[in-house]
Amino acid sequence: MSAFIEVKNVWQQYGDQTVLERLDLSIAEGEFCTLVGASGCGKSTFLRLLLGQERPSRGQILLGGEPLTAEPDPSRGVVFQRYSVFPHLSVLDNVALGLELRQSRLLGRLFGAAKREARERAAEILTKVGLAHALDKYPSALSGGMQQRLAIAQALIMKPRVLLLDEPFGALDPGIRKDMHALLLELWHATGLTVFMVTHDLSEGFSLGTRLMVFDKLRHDPHAPGAYGARVTYDIPLNEGRRSQRAAADLLPAHLLGSLQPTHQGA
Repeated sequence: MSAFIEVKNVWQQYGDQTVLERLDLSIAEGEFCTLVGASGCGKSTFLRLLLGQERPSRGQILLGGEPLTAEPDPSRGVVFQRYSVFPHLSVLDNVALGLELRQSRLLGRLFGAAKREARERAAEILTKVGLAHALDKYPSALSGGMQQRLAIAQALIMKPRVLLLDEPFGALDPGIRKDMHALLLELWHATGLTVFMVTHDLSEGFSLGTRLMVFDKLRHDPHAPGAYGARVTYDIPLNEGRRSQRAAADLLPAHLLGSLQPTHQGA
C-alpha cells in the first residue's frame, strides 16, 4: 500500500530544546494511528506539525506526495481535549460556521440558498454524531460528551482527509468515553479518514487504533535535558489479534507504563 503521509527525518527544536528528533514514518490512507508516551514527549507537537500550525526545524512531511501547506487548511481537521466551540452560537451555527467562513471569506456569512445549503449540511453532520435533537441549543446547555460530539462535527463538516485528535476524551467520564469510542469508530469506518489520536490511556490506544506508536526518548544527558528529543520507539500494527498484541505492552519500559493511565473501560 502506497504512503499517504510521509514523515522524513523530522526534527523539532525550540532554541536549545529538542522536542522531536529523527522521525521517519510512512502512513497509509485510512489508518487509525494512536500516539502514546509520557507527558512532554512531543506527541502534541507532532500533531501541530501535521496540522501545519508549526513547521519542522528539519526534515519534511508529505501529504499525498506534496509538502504540507505552511498553515492549517480544510484537509486536516482537529479536535482538542478542551471543548473548542463558540459559546455564543447555537449548535447548528457552530457547525455551519466553517462552511460560511470558507465560502465567504470577506463577510464570513452566507445568504439565501447558500446559507440554507450550509445549514442543511451542518444538520446532516450533527445527526450523524447524535445531536439532531440539539440543533438550537447553545454549548452551555450541553454535557461534556455532547460538546465533544459538537467539536467532532465542526471538524467533519469541512470534509478533511486527516483527523487529528489531541486527547479528545481525557476529560470525560468512563461511560461517556466508551460511547465516544463507539461513535469515533463508526465515523472512521464511514468516512475512511486517516486519524491520529493522542492518548494517555494505553488501553484506549490499543482498542481504537490500527497502529499504536510509542513516543519516547532514547538518549538522555543529565547535564543538558533538552539536548535530545523523542522519537517513535515502538510502532505496533493492530489490525489483527488485538488481545495478544496488548500483551506487548508488558515489553514497554517501566517508566513509560508508569506515565500512562490505567484502563477506563473493559473493552
